[in-house]
This record gives sequence, structure tokens and C-alpha cells, in this order.
Amino acid sequence: MALVPSPPVNESPIFAEVDMGGDSSSPTVRATVVQASTIFYDTPATLDKAERLLAEAAGYGSQLVVFPEAFVGGYPRGSNFGVTIGNRTAKGKEEFRKYHASAIDVPGPEVDRLAAMAGKYKVYLVMGVIERDGYTLYCSVLFFDSQGRYLGKHRKVMPTALERIIWGFGDGSTIPVFETPIGKIGAAICWENRMPLLRTAMYAKGIEIYCAPTADARDVWQASMTHIAVEGGCFVLSANQFCRRKDYPPPPEYVFSGTEDELTPDSVVCAGGSVIISPSGTVLAGPNYDGEALISADLDLGEITRAKFDFDVVGHYSRSEVLSLVVRDHPTTAATFTSSSSTTEGFQKS
Repeated sequence: MALVPSPPVNESPIFAEVDMGGDSSSPTVRATVVQASTIFYDTPATLDKAERLLAEAAGYGSQLVVFPEAFVGGYPRGSNFGVTIGNRTAKGKEEFRKYHASAIDVPGPEVDRLAAMAGKYKVYLVMGVIERDGYTLYCSVLFFDSQGRYLGKHRKVMPTALERIIWGFGDGSTIPVFETPIGKIGAAICWENRMPLLRTAMYAKGIEIYCAPTADARDVWQASMTHIAVEGGCFVLSANQFCRRKDYPPPPEYVFSGTEDELTPDSVVCAGGSVIISPSGTVLAGPNYDGEALISADLDLGEITRAKFDFDVVGHYSRSEVLSLVVRDHPTTAATFTSSSSTTEGFQKS
């Protein structure tokens, strides 16, 4: 594995870790996971940064680029939005208003721009975003092909802990696996990767390149990623942000609840740990805890077949007559209107 320096982005240098291995008799895909921070509360600037990183990854020959959880819109690390049981503060409500304003509509102009980026640099793009659907936010992943087409999205089905205060819950209609010329691509976000039934649904759809955008920089996350690679017989690409306190607005505009007094502007508040793992459980690139980085590896797709010869979790190693899964993959809505008319009682166009 070589560490190749590249030109600086903003003030911090970006490095690419590239594993050039692979079997020339099998198709090979060069993939990159991006480890970088959001420009918080500034979605246009974050999109500009995403394009610079995407251009650099494409310059290394990457065909697939995966960004972290909530890269566009931001992961509100340390914030409690003024919530205690039975109370929400005025300041917390204003924080949510600003966070809501930083989110993006899907579809929408930001999605169009991301699609244009993917087409411009001829890469498959997997991007973590905060999706705005009316007044509810979702932690989502958007997928784009190398021709600049938006393929679809995955909404996080189970936000973790206080995330449930600010994000809605995805349903079974957005657990896609996309069949592409470079492999079958899908994603699960952060701790929903710990949900065995969700993983099984993705395995049943034939996932080959399993993207795992996350906000978890702990060492134990690596064990989960290795397990998924071996269990699913798939490549796992996990992208996390690397953030310092100064990457978020200063206090009192933004406060890291319970730890603010201990932090300096250069304190690391998310250490990254982005990684690429093969279906055999071999770490191909990363984990990186040093700073913002482009972490890349060549994926020998023949490894998938070799791994599944040992263990095919939804194939020859399954026992469907004993254990099976039902996935309710229809959209769920709060209200269903039976009339197809554009005008109904209580809602009429003037």
C-alpha cells in the first residue's frame, strides 16, 4: 500500500492510500472513500468542497467514490437541540431551523448538481446527505451513475439515540441495491449496519459493493465492517468524516453539549477511521485516523466468487425452510387519499 501525496484542499493536505493489487483475469474497480468534514451550515460551500474532492479522486482513476454520512447538510455532533424530556428550548428550535435550511430536497437543485458532478468526472457517486421532505429530515444516501444520472436513495431506517429527535425513519421502499457495470451497489448508514435483518435484505438483493457511510470513529467499528465483508462476501467501503472543533461554528452559535469547555479549536471531534475491506476480510486500505484523506483501493471482483464458495449467506449456506425474512418494501405514508381527482373536500386549488 502506497501513501501518495496530492495537492492541498482548503488548508489541509489530502492523501490517497492506494492498493494496486488484484487478479488481472477478473474485473477490477478502483474505489475511493472520502474522509473529510462538512462545511457546517453552508451547503453551497460543502458542495464546492465535494466537487474538489471528487475531481481529485477521479484524477487517481477512481470509478466509484463514497462520501461520509450526512456530508451534505452536516452531522450535528455534540448538539442536543435544546431537548430534555418534556421541554424544548427556543435556542434549540432555532438550531433546528438552521439545520433544516441546510438540508436538501430530493429531487432538487443540489441533487442536480451532484448528478452533474458524477457525469463530469465519469464516476459512480455515493453521497451522504440530510434530506428535507417538508418539515421532516432524513439521513439519506444518494446514488448517481457515471453518466450523471440520479439512481435513487436510501433513507436510514433507524436513527441512533438523539438522532431520533431530528431525523425521521426510513421505510422498506428505500433499501435499494443498484446493478451497475462496476457491480451491485447499495448502502447502510452507521449503526443500522448492526441490524442483521437489514443486512440480510441487502444480501438477498445481491449486493457486491457494500457502502457504509458512518459517524462512528471508534476502533470497534472496524470489527463490524470486517464481519459484514466476510458475512456478505462483499467489498465494504466505510467513509467517515474527520472533524476538528473548528469545523463547526464557534460557541455560542454552536455548542458541544457537555464537552465544550474541554475543547480547543484544534480538538479532534471525529477521528475518521475510513476503511476498505475485501470479501475475505482483508483490509485493502485504511483505517485512517490522521486527517482528511482520500482512501482508495483496487477491488478484484473475482474475490466475491471466491468468498462465496466458502459462505453464501442467502445461497448455499442458508436454510430458508427453517429461517426466512419478509421485507415490507412498500412506501408508508401518514395519509392515503383514495380519490384520483386533483380536488378533494378540504383541499381545492383556487
